[in-house]
Amino acid sequence: MCVGVPAQVIEIDRFAAVVDVIGSYMSIGIIFVPGVQVGQYVIVHAGQAMSIIDEDFARESIEEWRRLIIERDVRGAS
Repeated sequence: MCVGVPAQVIEIDRFAAVVDVIGSYMSIGIIFVPGVQVGQYVIVHAGQAMSIIDEDFARESIEEWRRLIIERDVRGAS
């Protein structure tokens, strides 16, 4: 199974972009989403933006990721 995470595009430089992945910034490739613009959301897998996604879907997905991270941290602290 492959997992992609939602990220918001912060900056674009030709075939790369800086994105915000749940509060962490990273550089990714954007060759598969040539029309992406700053402010849009993408699904990132293996360092590449795979598709542009709807903002509402991205926000829901980010909240679910945050919930899973908090749950993991709470269980790990027990």
